[in-house]
Amino acid sequence: MARGHANSGATIPYTNSGVAVIASGDVIAFPAMIGVSLGIIGIGGAGEVAVSQQWELAKASGLAINQGDQLYWDNTAKVLNKTNTGVAAGKAARAAAATDATVRILLNA
Repeated sequence: MARGHANSGATIPYTNSGVAVIASGDVIAFPAMIGVSLGIIGIGGAGEVAVSQQWELAKASGLAINQGDQLYWDNTAKVLNKTNTGVAAGKAARAAAATDATVRILLNA
């Protein structure tokens, strides 16, 4: 291993400083990216958060998404959309129809 290598970059450690337990699969919004909790993280507890790879996440209702579209996380509605008012989340790995509840996203791409 090369000097200075710390991690593959697929996950990062995260400490839950919020007021609610984070469930496995919950999206965590950082200032300029998102992550997906890989397990339950209790209040004050620590866990691993995925920050890369492909994930199937909730998307805004009635929104059609093309493969390659830039997606953003709406931390209030807890869905992905194409409106640059949330946190940059990544690119659509597959298209999703307006009737689909989820979209496959390449996190932070």
